[in-house]
Amino acid sequence: MNDKFNLTREQNVFIAKRNIVDYIWKSANLEGIEVTYPETQAIYDGGIVNGLTVNNIIAICNLKNAWQFILENADINYDFNLLCHIHKLVADRLVLEQDLGRIRTTPVNVGGTKWQPQFPIESQIVEELNILLNQKEKSKTEIAIELMLYIMRRQMFIDGNKRVAMLFANKIMIDNGCGIITVAQEYQPTFYEKLIKYYETNEMTDIKKWIYNYCIDGIKL
Repeated sequence: MNDKFNLTREQNVFIAKRNIVDYIWKSANLEGIEVTYPETQAIYDGGIVNGLTVNNIIAICNLKNAWQFILENADINYDFNLLCHIHKLVADRLVLEQDLGRIRTTPVNVGGTKWQPQFPIESQIVEELNILLNQKEKSKTEIAIELMLYIMRRQMFIDGNKRVAMLFANKIMIDNGCGIITVAQEYQPTFYEKLIKYYETNEMTDIKKWIYNYCIDGIKL
């Protein structure tokens, strides 16, 4: 699985900034946050939007802050601390303060399946992250996709796991000029179908190839 795009970080950041509202909108919809593209644009621009819940507006503002963080900070280690910091950004004012940036201590259910994720243990997560990050034989794109799926399935936070997973993966993608992982609206039902199958089986080959083929945005230079 080769990198589909070979950009500089500056080129990749430019693409991300040009399309950032679209990425925020798709990411929000992927996690069930009901907001339209025009509403997302208005919130991003600091405007007033009627008819949305306060939590939905906060969620969009949080995604804006998290995207700005990953675009503006190049020299940050890809590690458990980064995961926790991204969670603080995306879940601010949406979960209890004691849950911000901390692994969950209560069970969670996943919609669409009876499967339940195991309780997260920090030492295990740190070890598993290191293994995934240090696969020398794999491209940065493949590593980023695998990490995204791993974080989604691990369900280490009380809420916002898919948002955290995509932002963490896109930090790696952008820093290495590999494009941006984003799931278009028309592909979201298929994504969820494949994600549930991955949750239940822990077999990521199918969904990883599908994401590679349909969910990476960029430009050929």
